[in-house]
Parts: sequence; C-alpha cells; structure tokens
Amino acid sequence: MTAPSWFVYLLRCADGTLYAGVTTDPDRRLAEHNAGTGARYTRARLPVEMVHIESAPDRAAACRREAALKKRPRAAKLALISAACNK
Repeated sequence: MTAPSWFVYLLRCADGTLYAGVTTDPDRRLAEHNAGTGARYTRARLPVEMVHIESAPDRAAACRREAALKKRPRAAKLALISAACNK
C-alpha cells in the first residue's frame, strides 16, 4: 500500500482563528503560509502554526474532509485538536 499523498490540515493563526486547507506537502505548505505566500486569509494573521493534520487517500477525499471541517463550529474544531493532542 502506498503512503497517502494528500493531507487536510488546520492552522491556528496569530489572532486565534483557525484555517483549514489541503496539501500534498504539509511542511512546505506551512512554510508558504508563514512566508506570506499562502492563502490570503493567513497573510494578515501571521505567524501560523499547524495544530491538526489528517491523511487522505486522494485529492477528492481531502477536499471533502476540508469542506466538512469548515462547516463545523469552532468548538468542534477545538475539540478535534484537543483529542489529537491527547493521543
């Protein structure tokens, strides 16, 4: 079985807001966000830190999961982050 090639991630911005995205390379994407070349939303909220990451089998699955995360209330996202940290 091959390693997953897509990831869904949550960032915590400097202002405390959360941002969800997808990528094939989480380290590169985090560096892009912190360099100000990532999403427009995060450019004004630097620095950002990656607080949650999930693997996905393909781009479509990653995008579906990203959309589902974006629809969740903030409290649910924070609970997801907390649960992952307590593993």
